[in-house]
Amino acid sequence: MTHRAGRHFLQLPGPTQVPERVSQAMNRSVIDHRGPEFAEMVLGLFDGLKWVFGDPAHVFIFPSSATGCWESALANILSPGDRVLLWNNGFFASKWGDVGRALGRRMEVIDGDWRRPADPERIAARLAADRERRIRAVLVVHNETSTGVTSDIAAVRDALDRARHPALLMVDAVSSLAATPYRQAEWGVDVTVCGSQKGLMLPPGLGFCAVSEKALARHRAGPGTPHSYFDWTAMLGENEGGTFPYTPPTTLLYGLEASLSMLREEGAEATFARHARHAEATRRAVAAWGLRNYCQDPAAVSSAGTTVMVGEGEDAEAFRLAVLERFDMSLGTGLGPLRGKVFRIGHLGDLNELTMMGALAGVEMGLRTSGIAHAPGGLSAAADFLAAT
Repeated sequence: MTHRAGRHFLQLPGPTQVPERVSQAMNRSVIDHRGPEFAEMVLGLFDGLKWVFGDPAHVFIFPSSATGCWESALANILSPGDRVLLWNNGFFASKWGDVGRALGRRMEVIDGDWRRPADPERIAARLAADRERRIRAVLVVHNETSTGVTSDIAAVRDALDRARHPALLMVDAVSSLAATPYRQAEWGVDVTVCGSQKGLMLPPGLGFCAVSEKALARHRAGPGTPHSYFDWTAMLGENEGGTFPYTPPTTLLYGLEASLSMLREEGAEATFARHARHAEATRRAVAAWGLRNYCQDPAAVSSAGTTVMVGEGEDAEAFRLAVLERFDMSLGTGLGPLRGKVFRIGHLGDLNELTMMGALAGVEMGLRTSGIAHAPGGLSAAADFLAAT
């Protein structure tokens, strides 16, 4: 292989670039995961995670991807045959439904427009019609990573409340946590699923289930699905003392400690504002290029990633691969039915203005060299915005 000077631009909507401070934190010797030093660290992690998620009752940390925590959430509070209402407006929402079906849940899907957020009124109407209260949980993705569309979770909670329905509200916040305001307790979310490799700025490998007291009570009432690795009861008993029921990924936990410290130091509101600025700069560049944002609702555009449509007959996948080969930058691929029709620009994690401008420069150069129809000026539009705000 030939050496390439400079750093690779990992401009996906996850995994994101791991900051040097996090990498250095993970470059430490492993300590005894049954010892007092480890327990003290883990108890501090639980406090930090509660701050990030917005005051849940507990946050489970699993050595897994977020997909594992989809399974954990469904297995610990629902039983085979339970009816689950899923709002489907993207690739990852659809995949969560697949996990539910594999576990024997009766997935009832409301198919939404992938270019728009969840519709609380349609959810409310379905819950109101469920007079026998057979629906046990409602599943919604907060920020659909495949489309760059963010749903209003507080409005979904209001839909459940207006229907006076006892279903649990379960939310995928994989690409929204630490990039977009998220308030679990305030919004009445019962289970939030997340992973380590996006706004938390870690490598893949940690999954999180942030849960309410209502969700814990439902778990304790059983019976759920027979399971072991993802069992909440076993985790709760060990977590009280800062330990785990199996060997934990110690070095990733070192990194999590560092990333939580970084987020605390920047402050939640400053972190959200930074992501919002970079997202707006990206959207302005896309508009100046004459390309279209896949999200059609201006109120639902994502602070984590922008999904960009190419013209009819153009190949977004070929463009993406050309940018990788020519400029050493990874852009997100189109997923499922969007493959070849869109590319995705990630703007979350450890980014500043110069990093964002470098990424947009790579996109603009890629557009020039790959034959994708576009107008000039996207980079200037983004620079003007960032310089003025």
